Amino acid sequence: MNELLERIADCRLCADRFAATETAHAPRPVAWFRPGARLLIAGQAPGARVHASGIPFDDPSGDRLRDWLGLDRAAFYDRDRVAILPMAFCFPGYRKGADLPPPRICETTWRAETLEWIGPCPLTILVGGYAQKSHLGAAARVGVTGTVAMWRDHAPGLFPLPHPSWRNTAWLKRNPWFEAELLPELRQRVSEVMA
Repeated sequence: MNELLERIADCRLCADRFAATETAHAPRPVAWFRPGARLLIAGQAPGARVHASGIPFDDPSGDRLRDWLGLDRAAFYDRDRVAILPMAFCFPGYRKGADLPPPRICETTWRAETLEWIGPCPLTILVGGYAQKSHLGAAARVGVTGTVAMWRDHAPGLFPLPHPSWRNTAWLKRNPWFEAELLPELRQRVSEVMA
């Protein structure tokens, strides 16, 4: 294992914060990347199921994301081609039954070094508002819907997506352009960079 991955795996910066959540859990960083990846998936933070399995997007949200990308599980989890880099490596816990936001300390501690170690990727997918704000700054101030609607401004090297959670099913119905216009272009670009 690489020294960076070992340091991330040993990280306990948020131990007290996680112990104070409804889940009262210990940190379990989920790091899934290697240098030279072709596709970078910048997500939010692992959920409870990913915390249990140690595999990113190992849940129904991951099933939906893989469908959006046009990737099967084998290709999606190929660390030589796909880097999965959330804004926080650990499940942040729950407050009143809802996911807490990714702790900012994780991003400020690990993100720059990790992105440098992975190296440039020809395609970056920004899953959800936290990743969009981190990568796009002021361009993401229009909210997730506005940012995703302006996907053409960032393609072909970057695609902002809503979170693939079941909670966004109504969003998908209200925004049919996402499946009709964005997804075909996204799948084509994923196919190109994964070849």
